[in-house]
Amino acid sequence: MRAMILAAGRGERLRPLTDDIPKALVEVRGRSLLERHLDRLGDAAVEDVVINLGWHGEQIKERVGSGSEYGLNVAYSDEGQTILETGGGIHNALHLLGDDPFLVVNADIYTDMPVPNIELTQHALGHLVLVSTPEYRDAGDFDLVDGLLRNAASASLTYSGIAVYRPKFFDGCRPGRFSIVPMLRAAADDGLLQGSYYEGLWADVGTPERLAALHAE
Repeated sequence: MRAMILAAGRGERLRPLTDDIPKALVEVRGRSLLERHLDRLGDAAVEDVVINLGWHGEQIKERVGSGSEYGLNVAYSDEGQTILETGGGIHNALHLLGDDPFLVVNADIYTDMPVPNIELTQHALGHLVLVSTPEYRDAGDFDLVDGLLRNAASASLTYSGIAVYRPKFFDGCRPGRFSIVPMLRAAADDGLLQGSYYEGLWADVGTPERLAALHAE
């Protein structure tokens, strides 16, 4: 399975730390978030990884290069100054991801989750890994019922930032900047998204306070 790491974001809430580096290269306990994901993918025998680039993307290319240090073949999807968000970023990289289901990982999460081995059912367009909703959030993103994602007014679980998609999920999308969230909502309503729950270590490194908490553990 090929994988994509979403690493184009600027990390506004982590400023001024991210004024001079991309959020994906923020370090936790001496290792950048991005390199931790690459290590895990390499250990799981994933061979081909696509990284999308945006804010200070040249620093990521300088650090990671071809990916050989991690046992990977790394290709880049450079979005330049127009960061395409989650949906647009993945859609823009489809030509690098092949025809089979592929893994997507948000660069700005910290977790001990093993790379998931996910088999999509015949009708499923994707599979999202969910986690317990953090205390700083008022509500989660989805409920999980009989292995399928469900939208709910007060959802109990939060999307972890790790998913598997079929390329078909993006059929009909047009090039450009767009969020994947409305697509996930619609697919969940149609019963086309599988899900699973992970109860281990997971954190969204979105603010200086959350980053400090990880360093303190």
